[in-house]
Amino acid sequence: MDTIEKLKVLSEDSQYDMACACGTRDEDRRKRGQDGKWLYPVTLPRGGHSVLLKTLLSNSCANDCRYCPLRSESNVRRCTLKPEEVAHVFMEYQRRKNVFGLFLSSGVITNADHTMDRINAVARLLRYKYQYRGYIHLKIIPGASDAAIEDSLSLASAVSLNIETPGKKHFEVLSSKKDYDRDIVSPIKLMSRLTDKGMRYSKVKCTTQFIVGASDEKDSEIINYMDGIYNRLNFNRVYFSSYQKGLGSPDIPGERNFLSPAEDSFMREHRLYQTDFLMRKYGFSNKEIPLDINGNLRLDRDPKQVWADTHPEFYPVRINRADKEQLLRVPGLGPETVDRILKARHESRIHCAEQLGIKGKRLEKVREYVLFE
Repeated sequence: MDTIEKLKVLSEDSQYDMACACGTRDEDRRKRGQDGKWLYPVTLPRGGHSVLLKTLLSNSCANDCRYCPLRSESNVRRCTLKPEEVAHVFMEYQRRKNVFGLFLSSGVITNADHTMDRINAVARLLRYKYQYRGYIHLKIIPGASDAAIEDSLSLASAVSLNIETPGKKHFEVLSSKKDYDRDIVSPIKLMSRLTDKGMRYSKVKCTTQFIVGASDEKDSEIINYMDGIYNRLNFNRVYFSSYQKGLGSPDIPGERNFLSPAEDSFMREHRLYQTDFLMRKYGFSNKEIPLDINGNLRLDRDPKQVWADTHPEFYPVRINRADKEQLLRVPGLGPETVDRILKARHESRIHCAEQLGIKGKRLEKVREYVLFE
């Protein structure tokens, strides 16, 4: 295969890593370019959106991850790009201003460090041969050595390693070749230490991702791990990828216990993203997230709405006196609207809901929980 044909195959296979595909608006969703490659949206530092070229370096893989359609036992069309091919094609895209940056991952070629050597070689070519100073996101391969991880950090704008499941028990259901503590937890902790405040790579962003529903984890377990990832490891983002029935081995829990209808699996992913937003942007702790008796989020209700319905004593919130944390607990009010309210209160009192700059059903919802004086 020539370079373009390989890119079509590998870019298509990169769709199984769903990070960056979680938007609710058209401009936030991934798009397919004219040549078949996936392009992913990125929020620019000064506002607005651009896209990432996202591809695998190789879809050959020595690992046996039972949820993954590219696992070693699968019969798929395999191919591998040379580092020079990826760098050259990306720079062509970049020169035409078609992309903002690169998101590069890979299956495991022989072993973790051999794969990391090739991934880092792409970034090194871009940084030193092509003098590219823009955005590069590199995937850390589970089991990578400390030296390989630090090499990635020296080259990348952001790095990520998928945590996959909340804990060793759930992880062992999905892989017999990888060790959770050695190949996942230890590298993630190293990434945290090397990017901590005051450290050499403090400007490099770290993210991770859960594969939701492939194993038999509960939402409560994921949420508790999220708390540690944000508050102890200081990672920038947690992503979620809903397991898709039929992609993995028939013997995993995700196949036996698959949510029906299929849309419920994606709704579970959506509820976890809403929970992530409550914890990152709204000031909710992991202990405040409302769960059912089985330790899972409700699929039929927004978790913020569930919290409001179970805490009537908190309302009504006085729109002209409440602090930011109180206003963020009002269903229908988001961070931008709350900031607008706080700014408006410096100029004059707010006398009615219409002054909040929101309309329709959202406006009606807010009226149920606030008091105007």
